[in-house]
Amino acid sequence: MSTPALSLRRAPDATAVIVMVALCAAWGFQQVAIKEANASFPPMLQAGVRSAIATVLVWFWTRSRGTSLFQRDDTLGAGLLAGVLFGGEFVCIFFGLTLTTATRMAVFIYTAPCFTALGLHWFVAGEKLRRVQWLGIAVAFCGMALAFADGFLHGNPNATSTLRGATSTLRGIAGDALGVLGGLLWAATTVVVRATSLAHASASKTLFYQLAVSAVLLLALAFGLGQTHVSAVTPIALASLAYQAIVVAFISYLTWFWLLTRYMASRLSVFSFLTPIFGVTFGVVLLGEHFTLRFMIAAAMVLTGIALVNKPARRTA
Repeated sequence: MSTPALSLRRAPDATAVIVMVALCAAWGFQQVAIKEANASFPPMLQAGVRSAIATVLVWFWTRSRGTSLFQRDDTLGAGLLAGVLFGGEFVCIFFGLTLTTATRMAVFIYTAPCFTALGLHWFVAGEKLRRVQWLGIAVAFCGMALAFADGFLHGNPNATSTLRGATSTLRGIAGDALGVLGGLLWAATTVVVRATSLAHASASKTLFYQLAVSAVLLLALAFGLGQTHVSAVTPIALASLAYQAIVVAFISYLTWFWLLTRYMASRLSVFSFLTPIFGVTFGVVLLGEHFTLRFMIAAAMVLTGIALVNKPARRTA
């Protein structure tokens, strides 16, 4: 996948805005799809199959475009590390969604832009945080703390119905914590891609590393943990799995990389705050999940922090 010169990258036009909104909606729906598929497929098996299908699709895509994925370019070590981190992220997401709601997961996992900004500040030259970004990180983390406090006070209304009281609350908190850890691993993956030899690799090869390594890791975990038994498979579960593999892991990620080759990344990243909004909306409307006023305030603080972190810098003469 060729990359135009940096000078040719431009501010998002109407096409880019429409595509970005569609991508954010697709990513926001992912938690709902995972929840639906969990009824038939164990979490690690589901995650591994998702990555495996997307890996094959990316391979066919690159073959059709004449792009080689296996030439030597000193990216193997960084690629393996990115793949392990990417796989770890989905271990957290898929396990977490068995403990907490899709609504809460959508907020916690998308604290990733704040962790990414911190990581780039420490490890990538020229990515120093500005004061408004430090403010955004502080606001987002305060919102995250408030959301955790809400979980302690109100428990998780959507946790397994046979568990009551303190046990139910602790399950929900554990799921929330896995969401935050998933966001941290997502951010670490981004930093590895930006700070290593992967920064000069094609987008399709970078994606292939993440999908292929995570597929091996997740399927190995599924067999190691005995998560290979498939329950009664419903059409909704199959459609949810296909959606994750084809729409999210293959089409949406390649589309995102395509946008990055043509438009300014700083302007595109501003749209990231839409994803948890879609995630919360889908969780409430499609899964009937509920949240308190305290959690709504916490989510608004996290979204505000994300928006501040991604606020473009003022251009100077």
